[in-house]
Amino acid sequence: MAPQPSQSPATAAAADSETLRRNRILSSKLYFDVPSSKVPIIYSTAYDIAFLGIEKLHPFDSSKWGRICQFLISAGLLDKKDLVEPVEASKDDLIVVHSEKYLTGLKSSLNVATIIEVPLVAMLPNCLVQQKVLYPFRKQVGGTILAAKLAKERGWAINVGGGFHHCSAEKGGGFCAYADISLCIHFAFVRLGISRVLIIDLDAHQGNGHETDFSNDSRVYVLDMYNPEIYPLDFVASRWISQKVEVPSGTSTMDYLKKLDLALQVVECAFDPDLVVYNAGTDILEGDPLGQLKISSDGVISRDEKVFAFARKKNVPIVMLTSGGYMKSSAQVIADSIINLSKKHLLM
Repeated sequence: MAPQPSQSPATAAAADSETLRRNRILSSKLYFDVPSSKVPIIYSTAYDIAFLGIEKLHPFDSSKWGRICQFLISAGLLDKKDLVEPVEASKDDLIVVHSEKYLTGLKSSLNVATIIEVPLVAMLPNCLVQQKVLYPFRKQVGGTILAAKLAKERGWAINVGGGFHHCSAEKGGGFCAYADISLCIHFAFVRLGISRVLIIDLDAHQGNGHETDFSNDSRVYVLDMYNPEIYPLDFVASRWISQKVEVPSGTSTMDYLKKLDLALQVVECAFDPDLVVYNAGTDILEGDPLGQLKISSDGVISRDEKVFAFARKKNVPIVMLTSGGYMKSSAQVIADSIINLSKKHLLM
């Protein structure tokens, strides 16, 4: 019998790395059984960032997540006890995507300050940065990962936080310290029997993080509809967008929704996903200082309805993440949109 050709060192190392990743995912505690009495809306009070007013030095509304839930509770859509509390992502969870070097770099307050764009954070002891900034992010990562499991079981799930689409395995930025979308998808591949994922990224900014992470992965299709005139201007990552839809500064609600309708028609014919990950940033709202688009509140609500209707038509589970949004009004708009989805029987 002829001897079998041996693997090259590089191939063997890659196989070992993939086995290690799979074992980490299988041993993770981020997936757990959620009682049927709970609504598949994920939130923790730990999401909200508040520390000596430093959070006000960035335009992002870091209390947005809690206020979304308050609005939903006030509207009678759910009760506080109905919400699902996620588990914090551990180092073993994060290293499924991130390198040891990247995670070690987050032990530098200067590095974190650069990523979240708040220079004053560089002056703080890293133990405080871990507790007051990175811990809330790690809880949100846990929420995004759990959302895929809930969506597979219930048809849909909403993580009231997450959507850190500028962070890749090796680089953070734009207020995104962990690659929750990439992590969510890798967990879904291993634990949920998912083999094809559609990312619909409708935040005003390009989702350069997940585009970098899945640059050579045909299992992931990226529909990214973004303003090409603003951050991150990542032309390298843009080469990996499966379907690019550019919406320049000043785009109106009518034009935006027309482009979205066409984009959804294209992707419906181009790709058959097992899971949709919907990055639903509200920085497309008119008046948002960073998004620079002119989409009305009703336009955002219509946008979300179109995406959920698309997933329902395809009979594919959908995960929604709230992502960017830099005005106080974003929280109410997101809550109103979720209420509309419920009224239209798209949350069933």
